[in-house]
Amino acid sequence: MAAASPEHITAPDRLQRLVSSAVGKLAHVLAADPQRFAKPGENMNKREFVQALANGRIDVLQIFIDTMGQIGADYCVIGGLAVNAYAEPVVSLDLDIVIAATDTETLCEAAAQHFKVESFPHSINLNSSESDLRIQLQTAPRYQAFIPDAKSKDVLGYQLKVASVEDVLKGKVWAYSDQQRRMSKRQKDLVDIVRLIEAYPQLTDQVPVEIRNKFV
Repeated sequence: MAAASPEHITAPDRLQRLVSSAVGKLAHVLAADPQRFAKPGENMNKREFVQALANGRIDVLQIFIDTMGQIGADYCVIGGLAVNAYAEPVVSLDLDIVIAATDTETLCEAAAQHFKVESFPHSINLNSSESDLRIQLQTAPRYQAFIPDAKSKDVLGYQLKVASVEDVLKGKVWAYSDQQRRMSKRQKDLVDIVRLIEAYPQLTDQVPVEIRNKFV
């Protein structure tokens, strides 16, 4: 039997594949070095779990958070990690974040001490050789309106300002609707939309009908 095409894979199936992939990667890391993130008599906490998946030798996310704090940058988290603040968490190594336009240049200058900084038309990527975590600053002007309504939330063990659930959903709809994004990323966007709608069914009408038809 031929494998199902990407357009015919259901959203729950996509979510299950993402979870299976994350669990498989964690198992591989722990098998290679079972003591790397373990402490005698303690369970692995959220941060250690993220560190394991990211193959992190240092906590680059905390370094980035500290850098934002040092310059007083205003911001909000969007994307998959923001979805985790409102729905059952699914591990992601992508931190999508909106920085106040007036703080972006100063933050990038400060972050350059710890990260490789690469600029693109609608984003700025921060990467470190010490971790697989990918930090992407979304610079499209329409995301700036998300910042004022952001609230501090726990995201995989880190306290971060997260966009409101309505804005996180709006951002995911924008991302899925971008035909220039890779199919694999758009499928993940669709899964994230489903996760939010399952947790907040009252927001269903905020999703365009043509997208809702993908998972109804």
